[in-house]
Amino acid sequence: MRAVFDTNVLVSAVISRGGPPGSIVGAWRKRDFLLVTSDALIQEMEIVLLRPHILERLDRTESERSTFIADLRENSIIVEPNERLEVIEDDPADNKVLEAAVAGRVDFIVSGDAYLLALGAYGDIQILTQTRFAAILTTPH
Repeated sequence: MRAVFDTNVLVSAVISRGGPPGSIVGAWRKRDFLLVTSDALIQEMEIVLLRPHILERLDRTESERSTFIADLRENSIIVEPNERLEVIEDDPADNKVLEAAVAGRVDFIVSGDAYLLALGAYGDIQILTQTRFAAILTTPH
């Protein structure tokens, strides 16, 4: 099983180690599924983690944040999308998530973003909340 996480899911996991974001990141670390991402999504995460309103909510040190990003780079499948999509007009930055998902041939996009979730799916790729994805991970196969 392959999944792409929207930046908001990873930021939530960095802010709070518990709940659905923490459980799905834990499942990724246990190799319960393959995480696919792109340089563009990792760079976006690095920028978001430095926003003042995010920094004040973090319970991790700068070193822990850097380690998380390094772990993401080392233990994910990093794709370079060769197709530019213009599916989400109201928030074009969300198209980066779709591009990584298509390039990585994933099964799921996990997001808290209303525009992505409103799609429900893109081709054969299901778009789910982190709570729904966490439930799928805990369902016996």
